[in-house]
Amino acid sequence: MKDRNFTLKPVVLATLMALGPTAVFAASEMDELRKTVDMLQKQLQQVQEQLKTQEQKATSNAPPQATGEAPVTRREMEALRKEVATASEWRSPNTLVHLAGYSSVGYEKSQGNDDDGSFTVGQFSPIFHFQYRDLVMLESELEFEIEDDGSTNTNLEYLTIDWFMNDYATLVAGKFLSPVGQFRQNLHPTWINKMASAPPGFGHDGAAPVSDIGVQIRGGYPIGQVRTNYALFVSNGPELSSGTEDGIGFELEGVDAEGFNKDADGTKVFGGRLGILPVAGLELGISGATGKAMVTKVEGDLLPGDNLDDESKRDYDVYGADFNFQYRSFGVRGEYVKTKVGSTSQGLTASGSANWETWYTQAAYRFLPTRFEAVARYTDFDSAVDANDQEQWAVGLNYLFTSNFIAKVNYEFNDGKDGATTQDDNRFLAQLAYGF
Repeated sequence: MKDRNFTLKPVVLATLMALGPTAVFAASEMDELRKTVDMLQKQLQQVQEQLKTQEQKATSNAPPQATGEAPVTRREMEALRKEVATASEWRSPNTLVHLAGYSSVGYEKSQGNDDDGSFTVGQFSPIFHFQYRDLVMLESELEFEIEDDGSTNTNLEYLTIDWFMNDYATLVAGKFLSPVGQFRQNLHPTWINKMASAPPGFGHDGAAPVSDIGVQIRGGYPIGQVRTNYALFVSNGPELSSGTEDGIGFELEGVDAEGFNKDADGTKVFGGRLGILPVAGLELGISGATGKAMVTKVEGDLLPGDNLDDESKRDYDVYGADFNFQYRSFGVRGEYVKTKVGSTSQGLTASGSANWETWYTQAAYRFLPTRFEAVARYTDFDSAVDANDQEQWAVGLNYLFTSNFIAKVNYEFNDGKDGATTQDDNRFLAQLAYGF
């Protein structure tokens, strides 16, 4: 060997130190690193052969040949091994960092208005994953939304620490999307949802829970030839809102099941979902939750001296069922969710029980080999507040540029009740949605 300089090139070493093993390299940088590692490994092999030759000669007492090379010391050998290990670390890092997410922009116009409609920014939702080996992962989604007045609203959609216990179970702790049903936990991102809007009843004060703060165990397990998936959870309970009738009586207005950092009633909610895949392309699911809930706010003016300090707990129960069938380019899915809140005769907002119920069925067909897709959805939402009831037919035509970039054109036929004009207005919606 005529080159005894085993030090990494300064530019490559600086790059490794700055970016670390979890960085995502460009293709040119990856090629450069591969070449550097291969060169170091060849040098290491040559040094090992030279050291072995020196040891054999020393054992045989043969005089060294005049090659013009200085003997390789073990210290230099160890230094080279460390450099090769450092340069190779990026190939098999212990920690992985992944950035994903989705966003959407669009246009909507209500047919009951004479204006030209409005351009909208749906949301920007970056999703972060930080994983250490096959042991643990932190995942989180932020949501940035622009309000009608131009202000920006920021929400933490979910944040969990996931412990991979074994091949069949993962412990998830923190704020997670509700495992009741399918839409909220799997379909709500705009680039996955085939329509430009969520089905009525699957949002704030709807029938379906949105998120929970607690602990869940989820995974899958094969039973013979049948695959299954499951989720079991315990969480803080939801909170209820009540309205006033001319300042005299109270009625339940809505269920706020969007994950609270404090359990207002001190009683936990237990629930879960079981999914069964009996044949290829078909999944059937049942889900539910039970616990307690309590009124924490009133939509209206309280009389002097009124307060919510003595509110009593109410029964809280959720039932759900869902299905999904996919055959080639045709898919149909549906979901049913009912939330029931019990009555109470104690407290300021004492009232009877209340129910929120919704269901939808959606069909989609991809016109292969084109990129066009037709979608139709029917939803019937029955709220405890009659003015929020809504029956909706929605039809749409999508164009899939890629699997994660979709253009949608939808028209909604809305039928509200009790003079709720905003629910009666039919709507035209156009949307570009991108998942990354």
